[in-house]
Amino acid sequence: MGKGEKTGLGRALVKHHNQMVQLSKEKGRFYRNQHKKVLESVTEVNDIDAVIDQADEAHRLFSGIHPPASILINLDPGSSEVTDEKRRELQKREEELHASSLRVPRRPPWNSKMSVEELDNNERQAFLIWRRSLARLEENENLVLTPFEKNLDIWRQLWRVVERSDLLVMVVDARDPLFYRCPDLEEYAREVDEHKKTMLLVNKADLLPLSIRKKWAEYFHLHGILYVFWSAKAASEDLERKELGTSEIQDNVHESSDDKTRIYGREELLSRLLSEAEDIALTRKILKPIHPTTSTRNAETRGVMVGFVGYPNVGKSSTINALVGAKRAGVTSTPGKTKHFQTLIISEKLTLCDCPGLVFPSFTSSRYEMIASGVLPIDRMTEHRHAVQVVANRVPRKVIEDVYKISLPKPKPYEPQSRPPLASELLRVYCASRNYVSSSGLPDETKAARQILKDFVNGKLPHYELPPDVGDGCSGGGTDAHHNVDNPNDDNDGGTSLSDDDSSGIDEQPLGSELEDAPSLDHVLNDLNAFDMANGIAPRNAATANKKKSSKAPHKQHKKPQRKKDRTWRVSNDGGDGMPSVKVFQKPINTGPVKI
Repeated sequence: MGKGEKTGLGRALVKHHNQMVQLSKEKGRFYRNQHKKVLESVTEVNDIDAVIDQADEAHRLFSGIHPPASILINLDPGSSEVTDEKRRELQKREEELHASSLRVPRRPPWNSKMSVEELDNNERQAFLIWRRSLARLEENENLVLTPFEKNLDIWRQLWRVVERSDLLVMVVDARDPLFYRCPDLEEYAREVDEHKKTMLLVNKADLLPLSIRKKWAEYFHLHGILYVFWSAKAASEDLERKELGTSEIQDNVHESSDDKTRIYGREELLSRLLSEAEDIALTRKILKPIHPTTSTRNAETRGVMVGFVGYPNVGKSSTINALVGAKRAGVTSTPGKTKHFQTLIISEKLTLCDCPGLVFPSFTSSRYEMIASGVLPIDRMTEHRHAVQVVANRVPRKVIEDVYKISLPKPKPYEPQSRPPLASELLRVYCASRNYVSSSGLPDETKAARQILKDFVNGKLPHYELPPDVGDGCSGGGTDAHHNVDNPNDDNDGGTSLSDDDSSGIDEQPLGSELEDAPSLDHVLNDLNAFDMANGIAPRNAATANKKKSSKAPHKQHKKPQRKKDRTWRVSNDGGDGMPSVKVFQKPINTGPVKI
């Protein structure tokens, strides 16, 4: 080979090397731009706007491919005559019929040979198809689809956590575990790896009586659900006391010797997670799985990995902090991954994987239940009475009065005696007791509603749900199903339920008899005025008001009497001819001296 040929070959290699470097720089810029994006949860945007935004980002891929879904309009003239009970039954049947369509988005198939642009386009296309399928469910007037996560980047974090974890832990609230559970996520985890398991970490279990924990333990065992009772708050407090050495660790988590109902401590939970994850990794290693995206290399290099997922504000962050404990300094980010995907190294054998909280799509009675549960921001709510009504329906009247030291108005004789307090009644009495007054002089119901909802979420107002197979409702206000908040509860388990002694035969009468016995409008207005005066909302009592009104009426409604001028000099009737005679007075003549 001549010198010129060697020089040409060297130039070609240098050119090729420069091209590869340039391509690497372009990929690096792409990743940096992705990292600079603020990862925000998107649940409150309009569905049409969200679909348009997604379509604009992938316009070159989807234009003309997916036609818009048709909108079905109910033209049945008799639909307005459907009662609320029939409407709920119809909604329940529709939910059961479309339960299989309510799925979390799946990550499309991928491999390491795909380019960044190809992988991004495939994920956006699959996500938009998923959004369109949920949009068709929202068009069904018999279904109520709650707000759900609409940001693709959040779901991408979930995909990577599911793929890398040996054991997937779903953190739920012990007061209503089924509301926070997503069965389709468990199915998706099995699709990624048939050996992967999902565990329910029932947080805030210290807010449940032992008898209620037993019922939930029976329900989980009957349905084959892997679970652990846990309290992140109690574990954090015990860890702080142990580090400070001020007192012994409280034994409140060990009140039950039964493993099925016992609330685990920090060390016990870490051991349980490690044991479950190692069993899964060992089974996978023996059976040699087909899926290349599983985390077999984690078990070989740095032990097993446990992923944590769950709704926002359900206690996932508190759980992570309690488990990390004194080893917080060892927390590191996984190299080469996005900033929001973190791995928390507990030991050489166990690594925790944290996923941002997200809202899964689900059917429910109203979005206000999600506000009352703390899933959606309380400070951003616009219609506060609807969310407070959820609290009033779940927490018994006696419990509310004892916690807030107030006296709620009793139901009227013509009302069902077991009805929960109205949101307007609760807010007005609460504002009067706390002196919450807005700038306009009216009760500040917005401030009161936020405080009541936060007390409901934090556990100051005790409440809990029973498993659907055990009974109707719960001791904290009760429902006939874990998603229904319309009917009060009469269950006496736990000692905080509504009393059956308050019920009367009036609520068993037919609707016609109630209407016949309904009082007049004046009677209702008098009751409302009496309620205002009894709770200190009215400025003064009615008797004093009437007296002051009657005493001030003459000088407020009439002008002050003035002295009348004597005008009799103008007209006189003593002329005798029937015509008035006019008297003319002349101006007196000045007889003083004349000044020249």
